[in-house]
Amino acid sequence: MTEKKEIVMSGIRPTGHLHLGNYFGAIRNYIKMQDDFDCYFMVADLHSLTTHPDTRLLKGNVHRVLAENIACGLDPDKVALYCQSQVFETPELYLYLNMLAYVGELEKTVTFKDKIRQHPGNINAGLLTYPVLQAADIILHRARYVPVGKDQEQHLEMARNFANRFNHRYGEVFPEPQAFNYNQLLVKVPGLDGAGKMSKSENQMATLFLADEDELIRKKVMKAKTDSGPTATDMPKPDYIENIFGLMKLVSGNEVIGKYEDDYNNASIRYGDMKKQLAEDMVNFISPIRSKIAVILKDERYLKDTMEKGAEKARTSAKATMHLVREAIGLNY
Repeated sequence: MTEKKEIVMSGIRPTGHLHLGNYFGAIRNYIKMQDDFDCYFMVADLHSLTTHPDTRLLKGNVHRVLAENIACGLDPDKVALYCQSQVFETPELYLYLNMLAYVGELEKTVTFKDKIRQHPGNINAGLLTYPVLQAADIILHRARYVPVGKDQEQHLEMARNFANRFNHRYGEVFPEPQAFNYNQLLVKVPGLDGAGKMSKSENQMATLFLADEDELIRKKVMKAKTDSGPTATDMPKPDYIENIFGLMKLVSGNEVIGKYEDDYNNASIRYGDMKKQLAEDMVNFISPIRSKIAVILKDERYLKDTMEKGAEKARTSAKATMHLVREAIGLNY
């Protein structure tokens, strides 16, 4: 008898190209997990509707996110790689959890405040209850672990709260979902402008996308913020210089990193040379992924089959959970 694997669940919105922050903050952990855990990885197309995208582009965006994840190393035969809207139990659980969510706590979430700032003319109920839908996505599979970036830790805490409230009110159905990152620190990939993290929606010249061409990667890296260099040995690094070293640690060899650490500590560093080295290391990292994405995107039949196979796995899990949920609530007339 095979040992039952722990369940892992995570998702990503089909808005904008995946970038280096998505890869190191999430996808790299997905790839490590797929052999050891029962994994559900979701393209969050329903979440994307909160910002009113042009839905004519949605199919292409969903296909691209699937292709990007597969090109990075996710195996659809090992994981359930599916589209959120194809699992019809999700909105049902979302409805039940909304009865357990309070307006005051939802208004305080950092992402809701950010969205109000970014989209002041579109403060809809879906934006407010975004964490509730996210909680439904997670606990629908009774997931134990959720690989999340630092910016999602508050949402995961809310998912724990909703799961606990449900259990307290109706009976034990859901485990408490925990942040999981394969024994590594949660990675927050800094932007090239020295201001915040890489983002799909903020300063795009400060973000390295997996679809970026080689010359654009070089151009972005060379524009990274620096200064005239340290004026004495062993000076502390300003945040924006620490950022460049942080990016180098993601894609460069230890020998290269060590050289520039020594140069900095000796006050002899040449930032132009360092950025050229970082740019080439980024090109060498991103270019093979970009090529694989292009090949997968041309095979629409494969992408459709992948989604159908993933949705079937996800619906099997969701149906089992929702049977328990309806029984617990008493919706079993």
